[in-house]
Amino acid sequence: MNKPIHKPVAQTEFEQAERRWQAAFDASPGAARRAANRSGIEVKPLYTPQDASGTRYLETLGFPGEYPNTRGIYASMHRGRSWTQRQLIGLGVPEDYNARLKELLAHGASAVSLIPCNSVFRGYDADEVPEELLGTCGTVVNTVDDMTRALADIPIDRISCALNDPSPFTLLALVLAVAKRRHIPWTRITGTSNQSDCISHFVANHMFFRLALPGARRVLVDHIAFCNAEVPGWNPLSVVGQHMQQAGATPAEAMAFTLASAIQYAEDCQARGMAPDAFLPRFTFFFDISVSFFEEIAKFRAGRRIWAKIARERFGAKDPKAWRFKFHGQTSGVDLTRQQPLNNIARVAVQAMAGIFGGLQSLHTDSYDEVLSVPTAEAARIAVATQNVLREEAQLTDVIDPLGGSYYLEALTDQMQERIESIIARIDAAGGMYRAVEQGLVQRMIGDSALAFQKRVESGEQTIVGVNAYQAEEDADAYSVLEYPHRERIAAQLTRLAEYKSQRVNGAVARALDGLARAAQGNANVMARVVEAADAGATHGEICACLRRELGFGQPLAMV
Repeated sequence: MNKPIHKPVAQTEFEQAERRWQAAFDASPGAARRAANRSGIEVKPLYTPQDASGTRYLETLGFPGEYPNTRGIYASMHRGRSWTQRQLIGLGVPEDYNARLKELLAHGASAVSLIPCNSVFRGYDADEVPEELLGTCGTVVNTVDDMTRALADIPIDRISCALNDPSPFTLLALVLAVAKRRHIPWTRITGTSNQSDCISHFVANHMFFRLALPGARRVLVDHIAFCNAEVPGWNPLSVVGQHMQQAGATPAEAMAFTLASAIQYAEDCQARGMAPDAFLPRFTFFFDISVSFFEEIAKFRAGRRIWAKIARERFGAKDPKAWRFKFHGQTSGVDLTRQQPLNNIARVAVQAMAGIFGGLQSLHTDSYDEVLSVPTAEAARIAVATQNVLREEAQLTDVIDPLGGSYYLEALTDQMQERIESIIARIDAAGGMYRAVEQGLVQRMIGDSALAFQKRVESGEQTIVGVNAYQAEEDADAYSVLEYPHRERIAAQLTRLAEYKSQRVNGAVARALDGLARAAQGNANVMARVVEAADAGATHGEICACLRRELGFGQPLAMV
């Protein structure tokens, strides 16, 4: 029998105390002020046991590592297993990336995370775009030789890798080719295809959208099937709520759209003949963490509870590992400001604490200067140190779900769950996430929320320190920015790419690309052919071009 969290107070005594407080509050300054969070949920000035479902503890909260996982997916959570520190890195040429990666690992980062150049994100090789654009926002990685240099001396068989790698997943193919050259079994490769969620790209991150939506959908399922069979330690799907929240979705909407996308992908995998207990344990999630502290914590706790229910009841998964809501959190870049950028250090710390209290499994903390340029080395060290301070000095890992039982947080978690489930129901009514984004429903909802938030900022209802309040005169040159890559290094990279293409066995490349095209035309696994092509010497751009010809060019639906 479930026991209440709190000892009950006699109703008459409670009511008398509540009335006394209400009268005193009504006579106090600020009583007339109304507050609501970013998801539109009204926030009361005080929460009591009457607001929390304390008598349903096991049903709504339970214990960490047990259904419904509200308080965490592992029994010891951060007390026994700290989150992974994944600092997103990407600049210049592969040697630049390798040097920065080693520096951050020395300062406490505990995993690899690779951001490729925008040319790579768009599906092109370095020799297909203007030279001045190369390496300014990420690392130029086009070939297996490039990936070898980027990961030089990095023990990829002992450290997890996060690859910002949209369909058709050429970066993972290049990593597997590097592993093959090092004689490392693919079973020892662990990590995540961080940008595998083609629906989020179609909706909110058009730069990553390389293939037409039907083709991207097919390649993703092939990717999941291939990794489950050949790279079992790899997470082939990261369902991304970050893009949609940064595009303007409220936290509740972002969670709902993410879970609706996961439902769609699970249904697609089932249609391919895969069993939920086989593929769901490798589903992961990726979220933005805004500065709306309690709302974000409630978002994650509600999302974890909803996903456990979906996996168990909607898909019939019986393995508790399939119910786990494993997620990476990144502090929100859209909350950072160019004005008074050092304030961003405080914003990032608050966002990081919300993610930690929300029970994340890995965390990236933005550098304060990301609004000015690719992070400088000093700012990146501060971002890593922020996590170290929170874990080692502030002792945030000592207690599991330390805010659990808070009248406010539990009430807010319940309200967020209700709001999220109502949005999922709306997506289901539209025919599922795939149909909803084809129709533009999701895009319109995000646009409406973005406009509403912007109006709150412009009216002053939403304070942005340094932007619409507490402004100050600033020296525009007071902060260092990262210099663009030396042109000589970029020129050398282009020369190296030309030499690579001339010295490889082009007959083998042609045969591999032909096999890739035939796989796309038929029923063979496309991901397996992508890996074969990369290993044969095909470049990233050649692989993407081949699949664009066969599956169509990515044309996201633009809403006006």
